[in-house]
Amino acid sequence: MINLTLTEALQKLNSGEISAVELTRAYLDRIEKYSADLNCYITTTPERALADAAASDARRAGGDTLPLDGAPIAMKDLFATRGIRTTAASRMLENFVPEYESTVSQKLIDAGTVLLGKANLDEFAMGTFSKTSFFGAPINPWQMENKLTAGGSSGGSTSAVASGLAIAATGTDTGGSIRFPAAITGMVGMKPTYGLCSRWGCVAFASSLDTPGPIARTVDDTALLLSAMAGHDAKDSTSCHSDYKCNAPLEPILGDGKKLRVGVIKEFMDVKISDDMKTLFEKRISDLKSIGAEIVEVSIPNILDALAAYYIIAPAEASSNLARYDGMRYGLRVEGSDIYDTFKKSRAAGFGDEVKRRMIIGTAVLSSESYDVYFMQAARVRRMIADSFNSAFEQCDLIVCPSSAGTAMPLDAGLSPLEFYALDLFTVAMNLAGVPACSVPCGLAQNGLPLGMQVVGPRFADMRVLQLAKHIETAAAVNNRPTTIMGK
Repeated sequence: MINLTLTEALQKLNSGEISAVELTRAYLDRIEKYSADLNCYITTTPERALADAAASDARRAGGDTLPLDGAPIAMKDLFATRGIRTTAASRMLENFVPEYESTVSQKLIDAGTVLLGKANLDEFAMGTFSKTSFFGAPINPWQMENKLTAGGSSGGSTSAVASGLAIAATGTDTGGSIRFPAAITGMVGMKPTYGLCSRWGCVAFASSLDTPGPIARTVDDTALLLSAMAGHDAKDSTSCHSDYKCNAPLEPILGDGKKLRVGVIKEFMDVKISDDMKTLFEKRISDLKSIGAEIVEVSIPNILDALAAYYIIAPAEASSNLARYDGMRYGLRVEGSDIYDTFKKSRAAGFGDEVKRRMIIGTAVLSSESYDVYFMQAARVRRMIADSFNSAFEQCDLIVCPSSAGTAMPLDAGLSPLEFYALDLFTVAMNLAGVPACSVPCGLAQNGLPLGMQVVGPRFADMRVLQLAKHIETAAAVNNRPTTIMGK
């Protein structure tokens, strides 16, 4: 049962071949066996999972089956879950138990999913390796003995799905936090159009960039999960009214005489990537040509400035969002000699080094002396990048590019903060522009580790992005089940 995709599992559940309780027990057994080694969960919820599964079986027996009834999933520990600890991987919220449910997690409850637990991540989603988690870094199940990163910030979610400790998972993507970890763990990760999935009840990092999205083993599974997550939410002022519904399998977008213009970004061509990434990317481009795609070169002139703009805008928004953690109303409180001393001691003890670094940077760029020089300049670059994407999509229907420069690195790679930030080069521009982007496995490198490439589309072209991603998935035919843990 563990080797079933979400789509296959739903078919067997609906046919009565397996029950939701049986499927859930299989996952709970694996969590008990491997969770300590992989550290992909912060909190597991076995009692809740079995209750959800029993309710799913009862609905199915009564003929009231829901779209994802009985699917055992992991929830990134950034989504508030009523009555279940929600930490954002921070000491500041180590014992926070919300009295409300995030919109995305409620939608997944309404779709019939089974909650296995809350997945590990970078603290407040700030990081690239999930090393900033107060609870320790999750491990990539590929070549476990080498202690490789599962990426960040959604590293716990990708580790759980890749290792068969969840059938699918939620993530959030502020600058690549779904797509980068999905790429280096061999998973499919989708950053939807900004506003397609509600941010309400999701612990905020950078509000104009944060984008909830799905992580799964296949493109069809990802499309199904996104269908349950998406939808307008009156509680989120940035939520869109665009409808997204999908019933897998996805329809082909190429072949049988269908034409599609697929763009490659000129400015990325001179960016240094691994030989394996270059070879596999070129192979997948050839595959698309062979089934009728027209490959066109497009220019996004400021895309190499996206990294600098992002690391001004995101910390600025973070410094504002995280001001609420002051030890007064909820979260960690360390008593001081007076109220200001309590603020300082609570925040010093509650936040990790990377969160403090970004808050200090963000506060600095928002100061009266720096606001016009840094923040407004970054905002202008952001506008130019969004306009460049719009212009590019006048010349092509969709764009493809690498998800990362290379494969997963060891957790102890010893990178500086700036070197960590540089790993986001291929992903941050899509967040600044608010466009949908999906990372899909494009092959295995010579060292046996997976690599991914992105499909990027205009705003609200999420379905078309997934359709092209499915063509790449089919051509690459990657066995994305790590043999050391999945047994095949």
